[in-house]
Amino acid sequence: MKLRLTIALFILGLCSAFAQTKVSGYVFDEFNEPVSFANVIFKGSTEGTITNENGKFYLESGETWNVLTVSFIGYETLNIPLEKKVNYNLKFTLKEATAQLDAVVIVSGKQSKKNNPAIDLLRKIWANKRSNGLKQFKQYEYDKYEKVEFDLNTIDSALIKSKLFKGMEFIFEEVDTSSITGKTYLPIFINEAVSKVYGDNVINKTKEDLLGNKNSGFSDNQIIIDFVDDLYTDFNVYDNYLKFFDKSFVSPLSKTGISTYNYVLSDSTFIGDKWCYNIIYYPRRKNELTFKGDFWVADTTYAIKEINLQASKSANINWVKEIYIEQEFEVLNDSLFLVTRDYMLSDFAFNKKEKSRGVYGKRTTLYNNYKFDIEKDKKFYEKDVYNYDKDIYNRGEEFWDDNRLEKLNKDEKGVYKMLDTLKTVKKFKRLYNLGSILASGYIEFNTLPLDYGPVFSTFGYNEVEGIRLRTGGRTYFGPNDLWRIEGFLAYGFQDDKFKYGISGKWLLNKKSRLIISGGKRRDVEQIGASLTTSTDVLGRSLASSSVVSTGANDKLTNINLTSLAIEAEPWQNVIFRLGGNYRTLESASPTFSLDYNTPTGIASEIKQYETNLSVSYFPRRKMTGFGVERRVANDYFAHLFTQVTRGDKSILNSDFDYTKVQFSYTQPWQMGGFGRLYTTIEAGKTFGELPLGLLSVIPGNQTYFSIYNTFSQLDYYEFVSDTYASFHFEHNFNGRLFSRIPFLRKLNLREIVSVRGVLGSLSEENIALSNVASNPNNLQLIAPSNEPYYEYSLGIGNIFKVFRIDFNFRGNYKDNIQYPNARKFGVTGSFGFYF
Repeated sequence: MKLRLTIALFILGLCSAFAQTKVSGYVFDEFNEPVSFANVIFKGSTEGTITNENGKFYLESGETWNVLTVSFIGYETLNIPLEKKVNYNLKFTLKEATAQLDAVVIVSGKQSKKNNPAIDLLRKIWANKRSNGLKQFKQYEYDKYEKVEFDLNTIDSALIKSKLFKGMEFIFEEVDTSSITGKTYLPIFINEAVSKVYGDNVINKTKEDLLGNKNSGFSDNQIIIDFVDDLYTDFNVYDNYLKFFDKSFVSPLSKTGISTYNYVLSDSTFIGDKWCYNIIYYPRRKNELTFKGDFWVADTTYAIKEINLQASKSANINWVKEIYIEQEFEVLNDSLFLVTRDYMLSDFAFNKKEKSRGVYGKRTTLYNNYKFDIEKDKKFYEKDVYNYDKDIYNRGEEFWDDNRLEKLNKDEKGVYKMLDTLKTVKKFKRLYNLGSILASGYIEFNTLPLDYGPVFSTFGYNEVEGIRLRTGGRTYFGPNDLWRIEGFLAYGFQDDKFKYGISGKWLLNKKSRLIISGGKRRDVEQIGASLTTSTDVLGRSLASSSVVSTGANDKLTNINLTSLAIEAEPWQNVIFRLGGNYRTLESASPTFSLDYNTPTGIASEIKQYETNLSVSYFPRRKMTGFGVERRVANDYFAHLFTQVTRGDKSILNSDFDYTKVQFSYTQPWQMGGFGRLYTTIEAGKTFGELPLGLLSVIPGNQTYFSIYNTFSQLDYYEFVSDTYASFHFEHNFNGRLFSRIPFLRKLNLREIVSVRGVLGSLSEENIALSNVASNPNNLQLIAPSNEPYYEYSLGIGNIFKVFRIDFNFRGNYKDNIQYPNARKFGVTGSFGFYF
């Protein structure tokens, strides 16, 4: 999704509208050293900014101002006349205010924590941080207007004349300048949404009714909207940590802020009818997830009136050059303040160099018409599984004129018209299709409702098949298709066999999301790559197609699977699934055996019918779309799963009777400024006597890839069980430790620590069933029953922003009887784009 977003956003554009006053420049001291975090403001207003680490600033206003004020405590204040509306690259020099040094001694750099009036005010903010705002009322409701916009920034003549935009030059007719960064930009996407929000603090429930939605016209704009909404989550500046881009930034209003930020009392004035103090803050150390900026706090109430937050340049975050946030509050009385405007801008770029091009992602949210203590029935807050209303996405201009809480400017209005024209340009269609291929892995045929792919599965290798080539496709009329058919055909050059698979699914009822699915597959698979058998009939384990492995990857199985299932989602994020499958299993390699003893001799093939009933619960998961396949709009949610599987000999002449019960729970935990912890616990038990092919194999990993929920130092089939309990804990510190080490600080590396373990048992009956002494390739089945098997990893992430290396250590069972050369140490890695 992120690749598609990056490519698609670089292809569009239009703009115009000019502010009345623009100023940019640098602030230095008498020694020509930059003055960081100096206050720059239009005199007589509250419109201002602060300089960055290099003393640079940019300030813009929609009004005309004649004087600019530059100040920093300990220096004389400058008042500079502005003779023109646009003033760029000015240079100002602040002189030390010697006359004030007897009264106040405050310098740039680290500020004192004692006798600091700014920190005294901060403590009063904490003391008055009560159950405030909406939490004071039993019920509340308000109107909400949200505008999401993406802009291509740093527009120059080289970009306009580039071959990429040849034939599309009309999009550069006019450009605008960002009021935050001073860069030129072209608006390339806009989405507007109007909704009504309801909440009940007694039962802790909220509901948001979407009343209207309008975007700039592409069929899968929802992907962009989901991407932005997941990144720009709602936040409360009074919280200790603010989550953006899956990272926890220390809030300047946090109680830990004193040890993280420097605070300077800068100014005081009336804002409306409230006397307010202005406090500038900036980080004490580099490379931490912190902000710089200022806030205005109201006298007597000590409630925040306005605040802006700008991520420090050295913050350990990838692909984002700028993060800028503004919040405005309306202080209604001594105990009530409410957010009226929330604005966030991010500059997405491949590097943080000043002149590098990127894409602005902007979200503006406005709140109005607050009402309180209007009680509604509890059923009102129940969320519908299906709530799509086509009329919501086709509102007329009269609706938008009445419900916009902020008017569109000229360039924003032009986006809708420009994109209608751009979609008719053939070159743009080709570029857009290229982005679609990179994002989805499928090649779309515009003349047919078919996609070819996934292209990334075309090539594979293992000891059984040798080189493996695969071709496949799916039906695709649109992202909200009510039915879909997929299939593939593969060929192994070494075993000289064709493999195939076909599956289909059909959404019968949108309200309960009643879906029937089925399919058939003949293929080669690594059984035991996961403790829980996949319900995807076309699923294929990475372990059976890796090009390079730590040892012989020959313990592969020929599988012939037929599956039929029905599932429903009667309540949001609660999914019930009832399925039946019939499969035959036999070894795919002459060096690996699935033989087992029978009353009449030895069998090499397992024929088995299974019925499985599963329940999945995804609390806080957000989904978009309403077709048979939907998209996950966020990633910060838990997953609870339980399944009962019943094997029955009386159906289709199957070989075994048994019952298998399994449970798993996966949960991400945001640990404030200490990073993110990802945990999984899993347990299962099988009742009945079974051969190796149907037991629970502890998932080893013989690849050089770091694969979560597998054991990196276990070979395939090293441990087998019929009863097991496992855990996987992985914590990413997001660079908190490395940022304290001077020679590592600039590399922005991230520390990852992982611990995983499993305890299991295997009955003597099951061991005897697969103990075919006459077969030299028969495995001696062992379970980690004496003590839990465990291993741990120390990882370094964010190498060149995309690589991660894990150093894996085997904790015990180092002299396994079956594997005397057990791997005690190994190195694995992974590749990915992460913020």
